[in-house]
Amino acid sequence: MAQTTEHRPPTPAPARTPRTPRVHRAWSVAAVTFVTIIGAAAFASLPGLLIEPLHTEFDWSRGTIGFAVSVNLALYGLTAPFAAALMDRFGIRRVVAVALTVIALGSVLTVWMTAAWQLVLFWGVLVGLGSGSMALAFAATVTNRWFTARRGLVTGILTAAGASGQLVFLPLLSWLVEHHGWRPAAVTVALSALAVVPFVWLLLRDHPADVGLAPYGGEYAEKPAPVTGAARRAVAVLLKAARTGPFWLLAGTFAICGASTNGLVKTHFVPAAHDHGMPVTAAAGLLAVIGVFDVVGTIASGWFTDRFEARRLLAVYYALRGVSLLFLPLLLAPAVHPPMIFFIVFYGLDWVATVPPTIALCREHYGEDSAIVFGWVLASHQVGAAVVAFAGGVARDVFGSYDVVWYASGALCAAAALMALVIRRPARADGLTLR
Repeated sequence: MAQTTEHRPPTPAPARTPRTPRVHRAWSVAAVTFVTIIGAAAFASLPGLLIEPLHTEFDWSRGTIGFAVSVNLALYGLTAPFAAALMDRFGIRRVVAVALTVIALGSVLTVWMTAAWQLVLFWGVLVGLGSGSMALAFAATVTNRWFTARRGLVTGILTAAGASGQLVFLPLLSWLVEHHGWRPAAVTVALSALAVVPFVWLLLRDHPADVGLAPYGGEYAEKPAPVTGAARRAVAVLLKAARTGPFWLLAGTFAICGASTNGLVKTHFVPAAHDHGMPVTAAAGLLAVIGVFDVVGTIASGWFTDRFEARRLLAVYYALRGVSLLFLPLLLAPAVHPPMIFFIVFYGLDWVATVPPTIALCREHYGEDSAIVFGWVLASHQVGAAVVAFAGGVARDVFGSYDVVWYASGALCAAAALMALVIRRPARADGLTLR
């Protein structure tokens, strides 16, 4: 009897599923991002160290030097939303590598400058554009793409990287300026930025799908197509977000955040303490201690943001900051005493603790556009800082002390706490879009 051969269709290959490594690749991407932000943070440590050397060597007014720093700060804030859109168009890796190169170029060119306009161009424009692309929108973009779980914690860690970088570079740069002049310090900034570029290019990836993974704590999804028209998209997202109440509340609270930190304490704490007889070196040392506790507070805030309602956290942070600023005029004295140490620790823990819940609220309300929206909110932070940096100096000239500035800032923080509480909860229309 002939044996029949049954022809069966070939068994289909199993569907490709994302790998689940023991240590998720998202953590290595976060680590590279952390190192990148630290490497780029050298630029933030240098402007305050350059004022006296440049004034002495070139006889430029402090206002002229301050104008270059103001251009840097303005571009730092205004570039962020466009950088987030460029990352959607060209990828994180390319944008960050170019930004680091621009920072290095602007910093090293200052070595050969001879006119004030060159300081504005090199340090104000080039370093401002590069640093703006390395702003918190970079951290927000990485967190949004690579993490579904632990987003608040990762945001806190990456936000703390900027403070960590300043802690790493400030002692070195100040030593270089004091013993060897400002030019070696500028070259050090350039080299630190360039040193990070290979790590970015070789280790950073734009999307989990590039390496066949799902986001940490999430489900696998294909990499979205590049979004064209980066500049148009950044402006379009702004116009769309500006029609919503939460955007203006977030921008307003973050403007007060910038006013009460970079604009107020970072700019005016040292001269205010010196007005009360405290040595400049002691006051600067207290600012460094603020930076230490800033790292702890920001990471803790990220952990809290994963577990508690973001708008309530913001209200608590701003209220506590306002109370501390109201007490500061009573604490300033010729010597450092325990109550002042308590203020420094307390205020340091709150310095940028507002960032993780602010990013979380942007994500809740604006979904895939949240990194760009946060870029615009960050721009308001820089505007608030610039306004108070100028207004604080004017108030000191008019009233003869900074007391009114501390009290006014405490009141602004109280207003920010109320603004945070009235941010409405987003109502989900579907699984992705929040209206």
